[in-house]
Amino acid sequence: MKYREIADGIFVDRPNRFIAHVEVNGAVETVHVKNTGRCRELLLPGTAVRLEVSDNPKRKTKYDLVAVHKQGLGWVNMDSQAPNKVVGEWLSKQEFDLVRPEFAYGKSRIDFYMEKGEQKYLLEVKGCTLEVDGIGYFPDAPTERGVKHLHELAQAQRKGYQCAVAFVIQMEGITEVRPNVSTQPEFGTALAEAKAAGVQVLFLLCHVGRDSLEIVEQREG
Repeated sequence: MKYREIADGIFVDRPNRFIAHVEVNGAVETVHVKNTGRCRELLLPGTAVRLEVSDNPKRKTKYDLVAVHKQGLGWVNMDSQAPNKVVGEWLSKQEFDLVRPEFAYGKSRIDFYMEKGEQKYLLEVKGCTLEVDGIGYFPDAPTERGVKHLHELAQAQRKGYQCAVAFVIQMEGITEVRPNVSTQPEFGTALAEAKAAGVQVLFLLCHVGRDSLEIVEQREG
């Protein structure tokens, strides 16, 4: 997955979930934040960030904040739309007969539905940007939607689908993701129940380029 054009900036502050102030070429700009999560451990004043330059002249903001440099770790892609895009590209190379995004199942929309021969697959994608002591954690804020998706996958697995949840690790040097039970115990419980039902857990390791994000390795959790 490649971005059209990237600019460098220095993070100043974040007045709300949707916008931030970033110094770009000596001037402070209001930019759109492509992640509504907390990201408090990432967005620190004075931190280097990367911005995608919009090609829409009618937009209120010229830039989207898509990556941030974390001390001791490196660059973290924090674009919440990126995981589904890179997984879509990755799935296109996995020899499925059919790949369909945004599949309605039960009371949810699961990120991907696939077919290979007679077997039907469901895949839910979660982006991981939270790192603590070399381990990735999800979620960084409570997600009722995430818990519901795990319950749906467990139910589908019992009905004959081959189901998986894929954690896209949007940073380098991290090889596993654990449920962030201190933030949301329910997610940890739902993940354990899904695994017990046969739902596969995947860790998708990524290369974070200056203007790109690419899945480079798959591991099982």
